[in-house]
Amino acid sequence: MTQGAGQGPEAERTATLRDFRVPAYVHETGPYVRSIHPGDVVPPADEAYPEGYTPTQRDLPVINRGDTVQVPVEPAPAPAAPAPQPAPGPGPLYVVGDVHGYLDELVAALQEQGLIDASGQWCAGTTRLWFLGDFTDRGPDGIGVIDLVMRLSAEAAAAGGYCKALMGNHELLLLGAKRFGDTPVNSGAGTATFQAAWLLNGGQKTDMDRLQDHHLQWMARLDAVEEVDGYLLLHSDTTAYLDYGDSIEAVNDTVRETLTRNDADEVWDLFRKLTKRFSFRDEGGADAVRSLLDTYGGTRVVHGHSPIPYLLGEVGSEDGEENSGPVVEGPHIYADGLAIAMDGGVTMAGKLLVQQLPLDL
Repeated sequence: MTQGAGQGPEAERTATLRDFRVPAYVHETGPYVRSIHPGDVVPPADEAYPEGYTPTQRDLPVINRGDTVQVPVEPAPAPAAPAPQPAPGPGPLYVVGDVHGYLDELVAALQEQGLIDASGQWCAGTTRLWFLGDFTDRGPDGIGVIDLVMRLSAEAAAAGGYCKALMGNHELLLLGAKRFGDTPVNSGAGTATFQAAWLLNGGQKTDMDRLQDHHLQWMARLDAVEEVDGYLLLHSDTTAYLDYGDSIEAVNDTVRETLTRNDADEVWDLFRKLTKRFSFRDEGGADAVRSLLDTYGGTRVVHGHSPIPYLLGEVGSEDGEENSGPVVEGPHIYADGLAIAMDGGVTMAGKLLVQQLPLDL
């Protein structure tokens, strides 16, 4: 290296940026080095430090604030607030009384309660919906009702809720009419047939013509009894359920096994027993309800089957003539407050009831 002007050989020597070799990766243009970063230079190989020498501050490249690119760093954004989670636990509970083929009335009632939207799709999220049976007969579109309930079952489950249904005596009647037709059965008062009983009880030829295997399979798997939130859900206001088991599971298993065996007389006996009614209405009705609650659990029974006008001693026209039926505003609570009737008598100019539980008493 060349000594600085006016300095002797023994004068203290201070290294400058020119005295350091530039690594190969630094771009050079002409006789000058462009854009050399002080941190890129290294001491020449021929000027190695003496053994044991520790470099001092003056021997190291000095990096001043102006030698580096200053990049502003934005503070990290605060983590986004977690999305609100739905309230834990099940959604609200609703029950539906006897529909009997009145599809339009059912759709209107479900929409009024905010359970389905204008296009008929489930819009109630985690809501729980129970149908109490009797989907067909008497009204114009029983198969349409079954199709709707089956579709809502899938849509509700996808949304985190559910839509379920109980076995009514008219499901048993339609199953029997399809399976056994005019086969004679022992009715207890002579011979009868499912076909004749079905027609007598409002069977619709259009329903039979449209009945398919998946409808039959769905009906045959329905439970007869269920307990939800302290409500014992049944179709019929009868104590005949006690003949089929001393627990909810036993009753439901017995009913399904009876249908699986496909014996006409057994199915007829089941239909006949679940067609009984008015067990909770008259004197001793509260005790009859208690016998079911004590056996199966729950604090109140909720049922369909017997139209509220009949429970009240009022009789409307079976033809559904305008202004001939009684005014039904909502469920009927009776039997010392232990029973809730949900059949609003839609077949007799009454009302198809869709009700949230618990009731505001």
